[in-house]
Formats: sequence, structure tokens, C-alpha cells
Amino acid sequence: MIQRIQTLYLVAIVALMTTAIFTPLAYFVAGAEEYLLYAFSLKGGEVSYSTIYMGVIVALSAIVPFVTIFLFKNRKLQIRLCAVELVLLIGSVIFMAIYYYLGSRMFANLEFATQGFRIAIIFPLVALILDYLSLRAIFHDEMLVRSLDRIR
Repeated sequence: MIQRIQTLYLVAIVALMTTAIFTPLAYFVAGAEEYLLYAFSLKGGEVSYSTIYMGVIVALSAIVPFVTIFLFKNRKLQIRLCAVELVLLIGSVIFMAIYYYLGSRMFANLEFATQGFRIAIIFPLVALILDYLSLRAIFHDEMLVRSLDRIR
């Protein structure tokens, strides 16, 4: 149901995590080559390294809230899926940090190397906050329904 605030939070999470899949998360400049860290690969020039584990976690972080939106009649399951989404988002942040660290270590021994973040690296952190807010709103709805059942 679109009129519920948690649905808007979940739609924002889906949009942020889908954007994080397709946009660069970080960059590494080594010599004259620029390497971009994406969710599924580290690409630069003719070289491409796989980051499939991070990509799978980020993709699951985009799919789970999309499924959660359509389970509005089963609030208990929605609460559980929001908790799973929290774990997935924390995992995606950890994987992004690990692959950024590994990328910086890979290019650190070259003569000229620099690195930096792109804006998409903070999307999982923003999604983490939005997921917490949606979890609270769903829990609030469940408590409201339970209190109305007691009155009858």
C-alpha cells in the first residue's frame, strides 16, 4: 500500500541499492590507468577483476525490500524481512570496505597511485537508516492493530 510511510522508505532503499549496483563505488588511479570499483567488478583499461560476492550481497539488498513492499498484509513477515535487510546492508557495507581496502593495497606499490570514493559508496549507509525507519513504522502498525484487536 503506497500510502504507508514504510512503503516509501522501502522504495527508496530499492532505488538506492539498484543505483549502487550499476554506478562506480570507488576509483583507483595507478600510473596512467584509472580503475573503477563496481558492485560486480573492478574494471580498468583491459583488466577486470571479479567482486562477485559483493555484487550478490548488494543485489540481494535491492531485491529483499522490493519483495517486502508487497507483503503488507503480513506485517510479522515484513518485520523479519526488514531485519534480514539490515543484516544484508551491514554485509554490503563490510564487503565494500574490504574490496576498497584490497584495491588500495593492490595499487599501493606503484609509482603514482591515488584513490577515492564515489557518491554511491554511501548508498548502503543511507539505506540502512531508511530500513531501520521502515522497521519501526511496520512495528508501530503491528502494535496499533494489536491494540485495536484488544478493544473489540
